[in-house]
Amino acid sequence: MKIYVLVKEVPDTYGDRKLDLETGLADRSGDVVLDEITERALEAALSCADKNAGTEVVALSMAPESSTASVRRALAIGAASAVHVVDEDLRGADLTLTAEVLAAAIRRGEPDLVITGNLSTDGSGGVIPAMLAEHLGFAQATALSQIEISDAQVVGTRTGDDGTQQITAALPAVISITEALPDARFPNFKGIMAAKKKPLEVLSLADLGVSADPALAPRAIMTTVAEKPPRAAGVKITDEGDAAAQLVEFLAQNRLV
Repeated sequence: MKIYVLVKEVPDTYGDRKLDLETGLADRSGDVVLDEITERALEAALSCADKNAGTEVVALSMAPESSTASVRRALAIGAASAVHVVDEDLRGADLTLTAEVLAAAIRRGEPDLVITGNLSTDGSGGVIPAMLAEHLGFAQATALSQIEISDAQVVGTRTGDDGTQQITAALPAVISITEALPDARFPNFKGIMAAKKKPLEVLSLADLGVSADPALAPRAIMTTVAEKPPRAAGVKITDEGDAAAQLVEFLAQNRLV
């Protein structure tokens, strides 16, 4: 079995996150890390490989050339190889172009299963797994809090506000997992050294046969971006014997009661 895992470099969650007001893109000039949810997806694939001899785990990332270290981290954690899609024309790519590019890279590798996180911590679009499944013609099972992978299918649990659902998808499939799944294993020294020798294939748009030209397909285009205004002060009520009445009136005016 071959499993592709989508991994993504994001701004460190412990740092300040902001948009570049000139480009409208996330400011990545500070510390960057491999997204935790994608590490969990990688752990799910590696756990399957531990139980099933011959399972190959491939990390896939669409990111700038500067993200090579994060892709190497996926190899250090345990992926057998990696594919890194790098192209300057992908700078600021929207979800539709991102899905098209990733699908082309996945199709090229012919995996049996694709595992992703349900939401990246920077964009939080949450639609890439479903878009990939549509491009690839694969079954899809999203937002799974538990998974069990076999040679023929994936069985998982999706947890919602009204209860849980048991989901079964025949392979090939695309699945996304939530933070309910275990943390990724920590890369040890042996894994870090081995990662330097593991295959890392770098691909461009030309290699994948995909065009970023917005004239060829609808693309989302950001026209303006502005800094979030400072938070305004709340309403203060001074108790002069009628504080309760003022509070009730405020709640009623804002349809809170």
